[in-house]
Amino acid sequence: MIMKGKIELLPGTPDDNNRDYLPEAIKDSDLVVNENGNNSHPYPARLVEYNEVIMPDGEPDVWCEYVPATYDPSKKTPLVVSFHGGMMTGWGQCIYTSWSHVADREGIIIVYPNGHSRRSWTMVKDSAFGPGGQMISKNAPATIEENRDANFALALIEHMKKKYNIDEGRIYIQGMSMGGMMSSQMARYHSGVFAGYSDAGAPTNSMILYDSEGRIKQVSDPLPYMMCMPELNGWDKDPDKCFDQRKDVRAALRYWATYNGCKSLPEIKIIGEDNFMFFRGENCDMVFREIKNRDHGQTLDDAEIVWNYLFSGTRRNLDGSIAQTEPNIPRTGDEFGIAIVLGKKNALVNSKPVEMAAPAILHQKLKYHGLDGGEVVRGEYFCVPVSFVAKVFGAECTVWNGGKSAELHLKDGRTLQFALGSIGCVVNNVIHSMDCEAIWRNEQLYIPFEWICRRLLNLTASRCNDALYVTDHYAELGMHTAMLMGDILNIIESK
Repeated sequence: MIMKGKIELLPGTPDDNNRDYLPEAIKDSDLVVNENGNNSHPYPARLVEYNEVIMPDGEPDVWCEYVPATYDPSKKTPLVVSFHGGMMTGWGQCIYTSWSHVADREGIIIVYPNGHSRRSWTMVKDSAFGPGGQMISKNAPATIEENRDANFALALIEHMKKKYNIDEGRIYIQGMSMGGMMSSQMARYHSGVFAGYSDAGAPTNSMILYDSEGRIKQVSDPLPYMMCMPELNGWDKDPDKCFDQRKDVRAALRYWATYNGCKSLPEIKIIGEDNFMFFRGENCDMVFREIKNRDHGQTLDDAEIVWNYLFSGTRRNLDGSIAQTEPNIPRTGDEFGIAIVLGKKNALVNSKPVEMAAPAILHQKLKYHGLDGGEVVRGEYFCVPVSFVAKVFGAECTVWNGGKSAELHLKDGRTLQFALGSIGCVVNNVIHSMDCEAIWRNEQLYIPFEWICRRLLNLTASRCNDALYVTDHYAELGMHTAMLMGDILNIIESK
């Protein structure tokens, strides 16, 4: 039960003609901008901008603070530091996220710092690589000690601790795009300050984390981590064109899995377009979230999801260790879910490996008569051995004709009959037409798994590239999650 302080959505005036990256007219107004799901909300009345000197060099810095009306100075209060994307501002990060709404409900304080120059964040030289490997921080300092933006972020946290009754064990960082790179930098170099970190649309470049020999560059303390990855993120659905980002997703997850002690298989959960993998760690946990069909940016509910699945259940103890309690929403996988990857002999059933008699295959349904000897592919379908269908759905399986005929007796009393070469499936003595015919491969009778799940069992079956996910609710499998499913099965089958 999440209900605490009330969240109120305020009406705004849509500015549909706007094409500016961050319209200055939004500031202190009720204007809202919506673009590809990146939604702003009316400028909060409680958001206060400061322009003060808090650094030893005497130069002024800008940041915004959001303190909820329920703030009680007598109580220790969590603090979230949220870093804006490149060419944006602290107030822009506020109106494009739901952190202020989460603050109203949870009674937490949010601070949104501005990059010191050019509306950007300065990266240490080893951390200054963008998605394509290009240098993105001009005159990048060699060490974190020389990085003014990093020192400003630490000074701002100390400033907030003096100004408010901040719970030192519950300080968190989050950022979008270049702000995600900033949060990654702070997490790696100053992990002991924080109780959790998250980035949105900014998986840390593998060149930052590893050298040319694959060795980790920067040693970190364990830190609860959540990666929020839009499926497209400025690229497109062509896997080859997304190579760098796939590499970076893998690299960042492997980096934090190393320090957090995540050795067991993750639990998979897909709700609508949100794809989750929950990694349990001996030191602390890690969460991967992919948003199907989303381009670069952060969803309006990104803050909500980061808080509910991660930050709400983590704190750093006085001895430096991480304590984890149940977050607002438990990090548990789908109660029912089947992940299949083409060419793999194992599947993930409820996030656990289950072996098939033979690997999953893709079968093409062809149309060729009357095409002057040619052929047209009318459909491609994931097919699995009939024995696997029996195994995962607890059915009794009977085969004859050397395994080329089969009958399944389902738990609900229905009987299904299949035969090699027939597109027919006899259900309780009534014939139905399947997506494609039953085929013989690897000495096994294969049947179309998607048709069985959708037509006969009323389940959702979502495919992406070489992977298929079946569950009992609406779910859309994302490209990066499909990739990670394949990686997991590769590890299982290599043992």
